[in-house]
Amino acid sequence: MDATAIDQISLNFNKGGLLALNAVIGLMMYGMALDMKLEDFKRVILSPKGPAIGLGAQFVLLPLFTFFLTLVLPVTPSMALGMILVAACPGGNLSNVLTYLANGNTALSVSMTAVSTAVAIIMTPLNLSIWGAMNPATHDILRKVSLDPLDVFQTIVLILGIPLALGISTSRFYPRLADRIRKPFKTISVVIFCLFVAAALGANWQNFLRAIGLVAFGVFIHNALALFLGYSSARLFSLEERDRRAVSIEVGIQNSALALVLIFQFFGGLGGMAIIAGWWGIWHIISGLSVSLFWSRRPSAVR
Repeated sequence: MDATAIDQISLNFNKGGLLALNAVIGLMMYGMALDMKLEDFKRVILSPKGPAIGLGAQFVLLPLFTFFLTLVLPVTPSMALGMILVAACPGGNLSNVLTYLANGNTALSVSMTAVSTAVAIIMTPLNLSIWGAMNPATHDILRKVSLDPLDVFQTIVLILGIPLALGISTSRFYPRLADRIRKPFKTISVVIFCLFVAAALGANWQNFLRAIGLVAFGVFIHNALALFLGYSSARLFSLEERDRRAVSIEVGIQNSALALVLIFQFFGGLGGMAIIAGWWGIWHIISGLSVSLFWSRRPSAVR
């Protein structure tokens, strides 16, 4: 298949399906927020160096370097925009588990996830609009869909900001309820979300199989870049090894579920964008577990 044919693939939901998908992502965010506490935000204020370095790598360096990556890799316009969107998203809560397995600073990881999720309400639409507009190929896609950053902001508030606030409130004021529903809530919402993605991919399975080689290459390079930027930024500013691991994993594990919602909401499930985000969701689990396993066998006290 000609690489440009990837841009013609469309993974669409009808209006009812899209509303249901948004609800599922909102529930996933709520389940993730049940693990967060206001203390996670206070910890950033008391010890801001690690989170500041990590957030800078996540919301400044990664989108910037992703933009340059889309100019040099042989990716299609929709794939390039998918990479920019994924880079603009916050970290996922899987990063906290992976940091723990890697003998990293789990408290730093949780703090970064909490703050990056809140900051993403502003930074995700901002980075998408800036870097998407600077690439001539992706600029044309943004122009065709007449993307308004304010619309993206409103969507992120609904499916990320509100569930975040509700989850933290539940954890604070109803801790017993939070303890009871935390695990089943996250499990059920993730299973339902996977079924949504599987149904969308199933309708375009042959095209997906023909495109996966190019997509897998792009995601591999992109994810490696994210992990490298996180670790090297932390090392450059002399963070200890446990903090470096936390920052690296936090920057390398993106919330691809949020990216998929935005792709279906604003881009009609556009070919390369949807497949890039979908494969990111699979690959960053593989790469994250691999990196965590490697680090778990190495001492974390070295500098």
